[in-house]
Amino acid sequence: MSISSTIKSIQDIMRKDVGVDGDAQRLSQLVWMLFLKIFDDRESEWELLQDNYQSPLPEQYRWRNWAANAEGMTGEALKQFLDNDLFPALQQLEAKGGDQRAFVIRSVFEDAYNYMKSGQLIRQVVNKLEEGIDFNKGQERHLFGDMYEQLLRDLQAAGNAGEFYTPRAVTEFMVRMSNPRLGEKVMDPACGTGGFLSYSIKHIRAQDVKTVDDEVQLQASILGIEKKPLPHLLCTTNMILHGIDVPINIRHDNTLSYPLISWGPKQRVDVVITNPPFGGMEEDGIETNFPAAFRTRETADLFLVLIMQLLKVNGRAALVLPDGFLFGEGIKTRIKEKLLTECNLHTIVRLPNGVFAPYTGIKTNLLFFSKGTPTQHIWFYEHPYPPGVKSYSKTKPMKIAEFDEEAAWWGEAKDGFKHRVENEQAWKVSIDDIKARNYNLDCKNPHIGEQEIHDPDLLLAQYDAMQKDIASLRGQLKTILGEALQRGVAS
Repeated sequence: MSISSTIKSIQDIMRKDVGVDGDAQRLSQLVWMLFLKIFDDRESEWELLQDNYQSPLPEQYRWRNWAANAEGMTGEALKQFLDNDLFPALQQLEAKGGDQRAFVIRSVFEDAYNYMKSGQLIRQVVNKLEEGIDFNKGQERHLFGDMYEQLLRDLQAAGNAGEFYTPRAVTEFMVRMSNPRLGEKVMDPACGTGGFLSYSIKHIRAQDVKTVDDEVQLQASILGIEKKPLPHLLCTTNMILHGIDVPINIRHDNTLSYPLISWGPKQRVDVVITNPPFGGMEEDGIETNFPAAFRTRETADLFLVLIMQLLKVNGRAALVLPDGFLFGEGIKTRIKEKLLTECNLHTIVRLPNGVFAPYTGIKTNLLFFSKGTPTQHIWFYEHPYPPGVKSYSKTKPMKIAEFDEEAAWWGEAKDGFKHRVENEQAWKVSIDDIKARNYNLDCKNPHIGEQEIHDPDLLLAQYDAMQKDIASLRGQLKTILGEALQRGVAS
């Protein structure tokens, strides 16, 4: 049975359990089990490679000792063991001799929960995992990566607005163009399930890692923070899958909950690659962590201000932002002015509709900038649909090969991208023109005139996207008006 078939069978078993309600709980249940299974498989490797390896887990809580035997504990005894012994022990796990793995395990189980009520069904799930997945087999490890990405997509489909799975093609392109290298600290301050970090690990290993010391340096340089418990658990598991043995630098926290000035020189990083949540509003009081000129509850705007603070001088960033940021006014204008004054926003890649389908119809852009020198001009690149494609979908997503033309056109940051040339997809706008537009960055492709669209499927898709945008804006306006009314009543 393939890994994907194993996972499907497990989810079918979970659907029979009265305690598991909906896809999000099924995924949460599956992922903490996967974490323990994967950790146990990795421990088998570490025992071979390290003399006198000591597990951070007490013996009775290691997967091999309570789960691996198909004829082992089941029924009410298994249910009681999980609820009364395993979970309390892992949520309060203490490190032996400073072993950081214990802190990682404790952090991922702090908000984990056993939703299943039937010990017999739990045993069936555990047996399926044990039969169907052996992470120590090279081929299965490769296939597991593909299956894991499908789990991430399923999580997004079960999630809330503002939680979007970043397509693999977009993730890989952003990492390649940012080009993180060994010796640089790479951070995703809204890391979700770890897509940008895992591609950064692959990229750096392929470019630079030649020795054991190089690998040690790499493992210490990957940093992520995630606010929500399930994506944090997924990210931690993802890092272990990608060879980060002790992902202690993947924190379960809200990056925006600290005063901006608290991110001092010691916290600065070389590279930030992220898709910050957009279309959502932060909780009351978060905006007070930021200077008055930039106070907003729009999450993506706050993250952009934070990223400018996080970067070292000459550090670089790549991030996904919606169209609304490009043409937005008020606080958005002030943020853009700060960005163009303190950083070189050298490239904006304008993505076509549907890249994030079916999670959102909002049109998005990729912004690339470096800190320390002001912007003189911005290159725009309008990413076209490939021939024969009218829109993307969950079953027909964007492919990495589509970015080959951008990559060939891109050039080198060290010479100021001087070899770039304008073409039907690429054009350049000076900072003077941007200022004259009051920092409106919604610059249309001058090489393409207005085109009439007659395709009914595309028109319906655009109409649906517009309706979703309107609903999102209506919700934000309702929140703003409600707050204004409350302030009026209070005064």
